[in-house]
Amino acid sequence: MHDIDTSGAALAAPAASFGLAPLAHRIALTSGWTRLALAWLAGACGALAMPPFGILPALCAALVPAVWLLDGAAVASSRLGRRAGTALAAGAIGWAWGFGYLTAGLWWLGAAFLVEADQFAYLMPLGVLGLPAALGLFYGAGFAVARLLWSPGPGRIAALACGLGAAEWLRGHLFTGFPWNALGMALGQNLWLMQAASVVGLYGLTVLAVLACAAPATLADAGGASRRFGPSVAAFLVLAGLAAGGALRVPAGPVPEVPGVRLRLVQANIPQDARFNPRNREGILERYLGLSDSATAPDRQGLRDVTHLIWPESSFPFLIQRDPQALRRIGSALPPGTLLVTGAARADEPLPGERLHFYNAILMIGQDGFVGGRYDKLHLVPFGEYLPGPVDSLLRALGLKQFVAVPGGFTAGEAAERPPLTVPGLPPVAPSICYEAIFPGAVASRRERPGLLLNVTNDGWFGDTPGPRQHFAQARLRAVEEGIPLVRAANTGISAVVDPYGRVTGMLSVGTEGVLDRNLPENLRERTAYVRFGDVFFTLLLLGCGVMALAARYRRAPPPPRGASM
Repeated sequence: MHDIDTSGAALAAPAASFGLAPLAHRIALTSGWTRLALAWLAGACGALAMPPFGILPALCAALVPAVWLLDGAAVASSRLGRRAGTALAAGAIGWAWGFGYLTAGLWWLGAAFLVEADQFAYLMPLGVLGLPAALGLFYGAGFAVARLLWSPGPGRIAALACGLGAAEWLRGHLFTGFPWNALGMALGQNLWLMQAASVVGLYGLTVLAVLACAAPATLADAGGASRRFGPSVAAFLVLAGLAAGGALRVPAGPVPEVPGVRLRLVQANIPQDARFNPRNREGILERYLGLSDSATAPDRQGLRDVTHLIWPESSFPFLIQRDPQALRRIGSALPPGTLLVTGAARADEPLPGERLHFYNAILMIGQDGFVGGRYDKLHLVPFGEYLPGPVDSLLRALGLKQFVAVPGGFTAGEAAERPPLTVPGLPPVAPSICYEAIFPGAVASRRERPGLLLNVTNDGWFGDTPGPRQHFAQARLRAVEEGIPLVRAANTGISAVVDPYGRVTGMLSVGTEGVLDRNLPENLRERTAYVRFGDVFFTLLLLGCGVMALAARYRRAPPPPRGASM
């Protein structure tokens, strides 16, 4: 075995003929705050690859400098003289990179702190900077793992894909999970490229995105053309292959529609500061009822043309189940055969000595009141809908509370997995509320195949920012993974109907008021590979990258030329 050059390819080739080599060498030799600042800027650039921008080369501009910075991690840690020191230096680079990526991608979270600025504005730094700084630790761990697998040449691209793929999976699962803007979303916005999610899922797309977008880093390497250009050519061929496969998968025409189902989605566009004010209860209800029965064309008859009326999350600033008068008004507005499916807060009657439990729910209302079952949100938003148990008492003692003004916060539903919701006149429904739709593999039951994904949400907290658009893009990708159409009703947008290939059949933009009338596309007859096998193909990709990185690190050196000194 030959001695491994832990200093990285960029350091070994400052005089390489290719023009990127001097730049790679300079980046690799940065140190201290300059190195961290450069990592932060590179990560921030990567946010342009996410919705609504979707600039895929921006992820290249983020990952290529990351490779060169990791090349220099050994030099940066040379004083420690240990392998652990190199990993620690790489972890610091990765944390700064992730901090930049998430700050630039999640800055819009600050809008939520301004809805009730008198109560929450002082906490804005915790959301805008604190959350990205904390989540940046996952990227730090991913970079550290990658550097432990590092070697000069193309093998280090596989090492980075392995480290970041594992980091994104952990970010989506640990501490309730938050896979928002996982790197795979860089491929998950293009109709043809996103089709690969039906096999490998979001996390598999992440591994592929890192492999493809980090590959140009080898253009600065020393050595022959195959060593320098080979990874970039391979990346282009992989992306072209994914696009070609996606183009072949998506049919030319529309998918069949479920007979007898005519949907109407209502987007009332109620400002967030007015939405939860009980004084507006009459006006809000009238606004929903008026929009619901509007005639959208000369040949339309309002609600008489609709079988299922869908309102967004938390449509009422009161408990509809405890307001018989409001229920009667809704029931009298619904024609025979028309059913309202709506998001609403609800409360259970407490047992003696217990507090009232509130739930963020989906309810069904017909002419005669409540119909059928309900769905209680399972995956609540930490700090938004509840305060995490271990710190709840401490935070309340400090005067902090969750954003939604519910005494004690919401209580999560009790189901072990997302049960299909039985809605009269519809195929089995996989319900989700708000950001539950961002979790791959968790939006539908694996026991009974649903006929549609129903997502109700209220993104009014975040105004006209990238946030609602990112949310919709992630929900749309779930339709491709599952092979099931998505029906999404949002207070301020984006409301849409999406077919099982991810094609948008109708949409209401952010910040608009209106209704969307659409028929329901059928789901795919066959379960997708992702539904059948889950993250197995992602795991194989991850292990494959790890094996390639290890093979490159410990490959046998060619024999020295005859006569060369040893």
